Amino acid sequence: MFSLIYFLVIGLIAGALARFLVPGEDKMGIGGTLGLGVVGAFVGGLLAVIFTSATLASFGPSGLIGSVIGGIVALLVYRQIKK
Repeated sequence: MFSLIYFLVIGLIAGALARFLVPGEDKMGIGGTLGLGVVGAFVGGLLAVIFTSATLASFGPSGLIGSVIGGIVALLVYRQIKK
């Protein structure tokens, strides 16, 4: 149960950081930011598995960085699809 809460909190933080780092206005609420962070965590985890020897179940500071990078990628894809 706590790992799910931890995952959601990290997703919310990663989504907020991704929205802060990418210039421009995105009209999404806290649910959209949370969704962005969760998708970013998934994308960042997949990128970590592809390019390193990490596993999807590994948590740590690099996971937050990967989640933010994944969130940025997801946000840019979202903007292109929205156009």
